[in-house]
Amino acid sequence: MEPLIGVTASSRCLEEPGQDWLYIPHDYFRAIRRAGGIPVMLPLVADEAEAARVLDRLDGLLLSGGDDLDPSLYGELPLPGLGMVDPARDAAELAYARVAVARDMPTLGICRGHQVLAVAFGGTLWQDLPSQVPGCLKHKQQAPKDHPTHPVSIAAGTRLAALLGTERRVNSRHHQAVKRLPDGWVESAVAPDGVNEAMEHPGRRFALSVQWHPENHQGRPYNFDPLFDAFIAAAVEKGGR
Repeated sequence: MEPLIGVTASSRCLEEPGQDWLYIPHDYFRAIRRAGGIPVMLPLVADEAEAARVLDRLDGLLLSGGDDLDPSLYGELPLPGLGMVDPARDAAELAYARVAVARDMPTLGICRGHQVLAVAFGGTLWQDLPSQVPGCLKHKQQAPKDHPTHPVSIAAGTRLAALLGTERRVNSRHHQAVKRLPDGWVESAVAPDGVNEAMEHPGRRFALSVQWHPENHQGRPYNFDPLFDAFIAAAVEKGGR
C-alpha cells in the first residue's frame, strides 16, 4: 500500500489575504504522488499530544514552506526585517516535528520546514539575511519558481550527497535561514556565501531538510526526484508495507 504522508499547511493565502483557510501549493502533493505516496493536509494542532494522535495514522511528515517563525521561539526579539508570523502554525509545526523525529518517523523539511526543524530542537535562525549577513547572495529570487538561481555545495558522506551528489543548483525563495544547527544534526549543504542550505540527523531513519524548494522541479529534466523517492521509501519501510 502507498504510504500516507502528512503535509503541513499555511493558514494564509497571499492571493486572498484575510481568508480563514488552510492552504498548500499543489507542487508538494504532485511530488509526493510521483514518488508513490498519498499526501494528506494536516490540521493545526494545539500541542504534542494532539500531534501524536494525528501522526498515529501516518507514515511520514513533510513540513512545508511559508511565513517566518516568531523569533521568541529561539530567544530573540523581532528585528525590522522580520516578516509575517503565524503563532498557531508555529505551535502546530513544532509539535509535529518533535513528535515525528522522536518516533523516528520519516520527516522532510522544505524552506520554512527546514527552519522549523532547526528551532524545534534548539537551533536558531537569521531573521533577515539581507540586513544581518553582509555580502550574502540574493536568496529571494525574482525568477520563475523552478529556476535554479544559485549553486550549493553538498557535504560528502552525507545522505543528501548520496542522493543528489556534491554540487547542485537550487531555486531560492527565502530571507530567513538557519544560523545555528541543533545538537545531533549535521550540516548537509551551504550556499557560496556560507549560508546553511540543508541539514540531516544521522541517527534517524530519514530526518532531512533543505532550504530550497525541490517540489517545484518535479517532472522537469532538472529535478530532485531522488530526494522524494528516498523519503517515500523510508515511509514505506516505517509503515511495514
